[in-house]
Amino acid sequence: MSEKPRPSQKNFDKMWKYAEKFAEKSGTSLHPDRSITEAVVLGLAENMDTIGRPLCPCNFYTNKQEEAKNRRWMCACDEMQIFKYCHCFLFVTPEGMPITEYLPEGHEGRRIYGLVKDPTPDQGRALRANAEKATSEMVDTGQGLTTPIWPAGEPAGEE
Repeated sequence: MSEKPRPSQKNFDKMWKYAEKFAEKSGTSLHPDRSITEAVVLGLAENMDTIGRPLCPCNFYTNKQEEAKNRRWMCACDEMQIFKYCHCFLFVTPEGMPITEYLPEGHEGRRIYGLVKDPTPDQGRALRANAEKATSEMVDTGQGLTTPIWPAGEPAGEE
């Protein structure tokens, strides 16, 4: 099997610089295992190459072009901007754990990782005012609450 082509160096460097700056601004750290950070940044750079937007590479989308029109999963995604939770493990605590302190009870992140306190509560969460609305749009997968991939109001599988 042939290896997947690497994204452009220009977009890789751009996304790496963005990740570093956003981590500093939000009071988070890039994952201490550089291979995790690099994998996510490679995915962001690939999406920049193919669709022109830093769409979160850690989700499956039936149509990336359509999803790119919706701001919800652009890095830093709404979950990060509202709850300071990065399911990609790009923006984490210095120990490499995703911050779950602000997630609603029952969210899959809280169920999986427990309560992970925010070491810098005075930084990040630019969209915190949207927490109530975002929580009301979450769906219960049976494994916990999660933010849907499809646009709010549309059931999965419809375009």
